[in-house]
Amino acid sequence: MIVQWGDYQHEINREAENKDQALEELRAAAQTYLPMPGIKEKWRRVYRYADRESYFVLIKGATTLWRCTLRLAELVSDSTDPAVASKAQAEDAAAEMAAGPQDRVPPGFG
Repeated sequence: MIVQWGDYQHEINREAENKDQALEELRAAAQTYLPMPGIKEKWRRVYRYADRESYFVLIKGATTLWRCTLRLAELVSDSTDPAVASKAQAEDAAAEMAAGPQDRVPPGFG
């Protein structure tokens, strides 16, 4: 999961077995995430973007209004663990094969 506010961006590592579980983790984080420790939250508004994999969160603290975006992100490369990239490439190749050809020639034209 990637969290952004202003020019600052950081990663929240939460392991998930599949995309549905990752989306559940993201929804939970949108309700509980604090950009800075010790914020005295007065209220929170959570907006979900149309892609359903991103949230915009407004948090009113004692003196500051915090704005942050939480997004689902899949790790596809890690220089400390080359197996991550291999797994992501294999999943991409499998997805392309499952999708099949994108163009079809109508019957009688070919």
